[in-house]
Amino acid sequence: MSSSQFTPGSPAAQGYRMPAEWEPHEATWLSWPHKLESWPGAFDEVPGVFVQIAKQLSRSELVRINVADEAFASRVRKLLSEADIDLSRIRFHFNPTNDAWMRDHGPIYVVNAADGGKKRRALIDWEYNAWGGKYPPFDLDNAVPSRIAAESGEERFVPGIVMEGGSIEVDGKGTLLTSEACLLNPNRNPSLSKQEIEQKLSDYLGITRFLWLGEGIIGDDTDGHIDDLTRFIDPHTVLTVIEPDPTDENHHLLQDNLDRLQTMRAFDGEPLRVLSVPMPLPMDYEGQRLPASYANFYMANKVVLAAVYGQERDRILLDTLQELYPTREVVGINCTRLVWGLGAIHCVTQQQPASEPEA
Repeated sequence: MSSSQFTPGSPAAQGYRMPAEWEPHEATWLSWPHKLESWPGAFDEVPGVFVQIAKQLSRSELVRINVADEAFASRVRKLLSEADIDLSRIRFHFNPTNDAWMRDHGPIYVVNAADGGKKRRALIDWEYNAWGGKYPPFDLDNAVPSRIAAESGEERFVPGIVMEGGSIEVDGKGTLLTSEACLLNPNRNPSLSKQEIEQKLSDYLGITRFLWLGEGIIGDDTDGHIDDLTRFIDPHTVLTVIEPDPTDENHHLLQDNLDRLQTMRAFDGEPLRVLSVPMPLPMDYEGQRLPASYANFYMANKVVLAAVYGQERDRILLDTLQELYPTREVVGINCTRLVWGLGAIHCVTQQQPASEPEA
């Protein structure tokens, strides 16, 4: 799909595009956890993980935190102060939520550099239905992007389709990576064809090239989010997870995705550079396979936050990411308890790109 195929008047036709995660951020958004049922038997340890995330992020960008009200903000502020976090780097926003998965219920930001080089910023407000209606209620989560737009005064575009941030990965140059298992699942947009979904993503995110993988990992209740599978490192490079054990049920589906990636090309037509790391060793909760994945890392301005699980394989991930990001510090955060909620670091963060040109 070329830029000439953007629908006239759409955000992409006006010059908007979704930046890559490694481009400069103004802030990272979090929705502070409060739903005990999301982390059965482990919730007490989850806010501490969020404190670690906020501390690392605040070193190089603002941290914007959704809370229900001032009383909630006061409790979180106390936790952050006890961790010696500079509160001048924290902003609280009174946006009540049903749960903490900001990657999926938050807005996707787009930027437009058409006006003399200054980046105008807007946000995309997708519909959110808790991964196919699995976890009602989700009305508060669905309202988060509109509340953020109202507070900031920034322009809001409404595509009118269900979409989650964790289901898409972009290179900032018009290429989008996703999975058939998620985007084509009838529990999201049953009336839309693959071509119609592509057109929506093109029109609202400035996408001109689509790379489709197949299935998601076992235990992933999102039906195959890409941020548990494969991530862009730069416009020519992806890092994908593989399962070396042929008896593990993830082995063949991840091999299929690897085979697909090795036939794909980058935005400029060059072969895609495909790197891999092994999956963490299997983790279970009461007999349920957990979606622990080394692909669920987050790229901030000066740090890369990596989900680790107290395993020997953690070191492979940390060393790989540090080699790939020599100008950022790679920090491992133990997500053993966080993943009990069926998500990790990338799932709870959402980047807000800078609106001004780089210095």
